[in-house]
Amino acid sequence: MLFLTKEDIIKTFTMKDAVEADKQALMIFSKGETNAPLRTNVDIREENGVSSYMPAYIGGEQPALGVKIVSTYLHNIERGLPSVTGTMIVMDPKTGMVNAMVDGTYLTQLRTGAVQGVATDILARKDAKIGALIGTGGQAEKQLEAMMAARPLEEVRIFDIDQNRAEAFAKARQEGCTVRLIPTKTSRECVEGADIITTATPSNEPTFESAWVKDGAHINGIGSFTPSMFEIPKELIKRADRVIFDTTEGVLNAAGDFITPLKEEYIPKEKYSGELGQILLGEVEGRTSDQEITIFKSVGTAVLDLVVAGQIVEKAREKGLGTEIPD
Repeated sequence: MLFLTKEDIIKTFTMKDAVEADKQALMIFSKGETNAPLRTNVDIREENGVSSYMPAYIGGEQPALGVKIVSTYLHNIERGLPSVTGTMIVMDPKTGMVNAMVDGTYLTQLRTGAVQGVATDILARKDAKIGALIGTGGQAEKQLEAMMAARPLEEVRIFDIDQNRAEAFAKARQEGCTVRLIPTKTSRECVEGADIITTATPSNEPTFESAWVKDGAHINGIGSFTPSMFEIPKELIKRADRVIFDTTEGVLNAAGDFITPLKEEYIPKEKYSGELGQILLGEVEGRTSDQEITIFKSVGTAVLDLVVAGQIVEKAREKGLGTEIPD
């Protein structure tokens, strides 16, 4: 069995590699070539934590099998630990034997940043210059990298409920970065006038207001993954011209900010336009004008983890990276 650390993955796989792998995974999912049960969440209320289990199988000519275990502990930031940690187990689909274990914390950051990068590249205005990033937790670095890779941005404004964290995040990543990173004191200051808005928090209430969003903006909702979590205001969902998901089933079973407006009959289900994989396959329309507001929502799917992890393992073996653990 091959064991791959974060450092092994960094030497093996780039953001560009992850973007291409995510595109493949999204299309595979939207074609219906997978068996990926919805994640099972186990609440650890005493620690304000959630432990999630995400299995997947991909059939066809290149079958794959695996499961990711990922935990979200909000108080870990105060402990100096990542708020999201995980392990990816890659298995032989013919025998069910485990053949690799991959650092799931970095894998999650990489593939989640990459899927936002795919959405931003497809849905954001081509002339986008100003980005906004809400949340500076474990997802933030790869979300920032993906936004800047998708468009030649001039500045990215950064907001966190802890002002010191926002300032430290911007300062740490400004060196060697040609894009201006500007910490803001309020989410309104962060969002107003932005072309691309990415929110990656575990918030239970919207992280900004619809009125602050300009026409033509693209919004990525990355953080919420339980029915009690809300990042995107329902008024903006109603206002948007395109609302695209990574997986429809996943979002409508997990993301409170998109489930609740349906339950309240505030919006019709037809408001939700389809999946990112369907746009890639040419089955669903994306942005059609510079004035449209587009929203992408991701709750993640183990299919993304499985495709990305499988390619990482393959490349790592080619390069002789990682540690072989005897059976």
